[in-house]
Amino acid sequence: MKKIITVLSCLLALNFSPMLFAAEPEYVTIDMEIDINKSAENVWAAVGDYCDIGEWGGLDCEITSGDGGMGTVRALLGGRIIEILVAQTELSYGYTQPAVEGQFYNLYHGFMEARPVTANTSKMLYTLVYDVSNLADQAAKDADVARRRTMFENLLVNIKNIAEAQ
Repeated sequence: MKKIITVLSCLLALNFSPMLFAAEPEYVTIDMEIDINKSAENVWAAVGDYCDIGEWGGLDCEITSGDGGMGTVRALLGGRIIEILVAQTELSYGYTQPAVEGQFYNLYHGFMEARPVTANTSKMLYTLVYDVSNLADQAAKDADVARRRTMFENLLVNIKNIAEAQ
């Protein structure tokens, strides 16, 4: 028992308390997609660079670290949102938002993929996974999911319009 108390005391002293005493996580997944009348390769060429979110998302985007490959860091909204590229294929990427000291960490991840359907058509898939346990009640959780779904479905329409215009 003394060893457990000693270990816990050391972790608390090292400021690991948020990891030890975080609320029980409640992860949600929001799957979205849109059909696009272009090949997946053409879609990805039009909207798939890591900072292309500036064009289809209307957000200022700056690469603050890396070369666009794994581990690249982008800053959105003047640095208020930081995202790290943690998965990448020829037609997809995944990102996460890091924990920020003093803020609830919701393990936010996004994944975007251009998936071929035929030689000349594709689907853009966008998936979000994050923790809603910090929200007050089920109504707040449902509202947050609905807000994000609407926002990202609008972004998918922007992606479709940009890709099909090329």
